[in-house]
Amino acid sequence: MAHGFTLRDLLAESLEGVGARPSRLIITLLGTVLGIASLVATMGLAQTTAGQIAKSFDLLQATRVTVEPGTAEGRGGTERVTVALPWNSVERVENLVGVQRAALYAEVSPTPEVAAVQVVDPAEAAVAPPPVVAASPELLEVVAGTLTTGRFFDAGHNVRADRVVVLGKEAAERLGINRVSGQPAVFIGGRAYSVIGILDAVGVRDNLLRSAIVPIETARADLGLTLATSLDIEADVGAGQVVAHQAPIALDPNNPDSFKVKAPTPPSALQGQVAADINVLFVAIGVVALVGGGIGIANVTLLSVTERRGEIGLRRALGAKTSQIAKQFILESLTTGLLGGLIGVAVGLFVLLGVCLFQHWTPVIAPWVPVGGVFVGALVGLVAGTYPALKAARIEPVDALRSA
Repeated sequence: MAHGFTLRDLLAESLEGVGARPSRLIITLLGTVLGIASLVATMGLAQTTAGQIAKSFDLLQATRVTVEPGTAEGRGGTERVTVALPWNSVERVENLVGVQRAALYAEVSPTPEVAAVQVVDPAEAAVAPPPVVAASPELLEVVAGTLTTGRFFDAGHNVRADRVVVLGKEAAERLGINRVSGQPAVFIGGRAYSVIGILDAVGVRDNLLRSAIVPIETARADLGLTLATSLDIEADVGAGQVVAHQAPIALDPNNPDSFKVKAPTPPSALQGQVAADINVLFVAIGVVALVGGGIGIANVTLLSVTERRGEIGLRRALGAKTSQIAKQFILESLTTGLLGGLIGVAVGLFVLLGVCLFQHWTPVIAPWVPVGGVFVGALVGLVAGTYPALKAARIEPVDALRSA
C-alpha cells in the first residue's frame, strides 16, 4: 500500500534541496535580505530626512534673532568692558523693517527665595525654589506662549513696577498653585507678588515653564537686576539676516559690533543643508540597491558556472588555462554590469523627466551622474563576477567531464 509524503517528509526534502548548494543559498539569501533592508531603509530614511527638513524649516527658529550683551575696549584700551543692552531696547528695534515684535529678557541672579508662604516650616523638606526671570510685556508673543489661566502682565504693570508674577506650569506645580482666582500670592525675596497667570506652553525658551516671571522694571526696583540677558526679536520670514545686521546699530550706533547676535541660517546655507539631507537619503538607497544588483549578478554567474561544468571541463581538456576561464566569466559579468548600468541610467533619466513634467519642475542633474552610473554598473558587475570566475577556474577537467 503506497503512502503519500507526510508533512515531515516534505520538510526534510525542502531542507535538503535548500542546503544542496550552500553557496547559491547564501547569495540568494543575501539578495532577499538586501531587498527587505532596502525597503525598510527607504521608509526609515525618508521619515528621518523629512524630520530633518522639517527641523530646518522650523518657522520659530527661522524668524528668531537674539541679541546678547558683548564686550568692547575700555577708554584706556587695556581692558574689555561689558556692553549692556539698553533698557529701552524694545523701543529702539521695534520700528526696524522686518521686525514684528521684540522682548527684553533677563535672568535674575542670584536667585531670590521663592515660596508660596511667607514663613517656611523648618521641619518640612527643603524644596529648591524656581528660578526668577524678568521680561518686558511682549515676551509672551515673542516666545509663542499660551496661558493655562489668567493673563500676562502688560505695559502698565511694567511701567509701575507692580509686584505681579506669571508662573510657568512646572513652577506653579512646585509651589502648589493651580488657579489665579482669589488672587493667590507668592513671596519673592520676602515680598508678596500677586500671581496673575500660569504659563502653559512656549514655542521657544522652555526654561520659562520652570520659572517665575516678573516685569523687568519690577526686577530692577526690587531684585537688584542690573543687566538684561538678551533681546529676543521675532522677524518676518526671510528678514532675519537684515534684522540681525540692523539691530546692533539701533541699540548702540557707536559699538554695534560689540553685541553677540544669533540669526537664522541664511537661505543659501539652508538650501545646502536640505539638499545634503536628501542626497544622503537617495545615496543610501542607491547603495543598497546596487549591492542587491551585484548579488543578483553573482547568483546568475554562479548558476551559469554550475550549469556549464561540462563546457568548462572540455575547454580545460583542450588546453584552456585557468586564467582564461576566469577571464571569460569575469568578462561576462562585466558585460552584464555595463549593460545594467546603461539601462539603469536611461530608466533613471526617463523617470526624472517624467516626474519633472508631472510636477512642472525644471530637471537638474550633474553631467557626471550618467557617466558615473554606467561606470558604477560596470564596476558592480566586475566585483560580482570575481567569486564565480575563481570557482570556475578551479574546476578540474576530469571531474567536470565525469559530472557532465
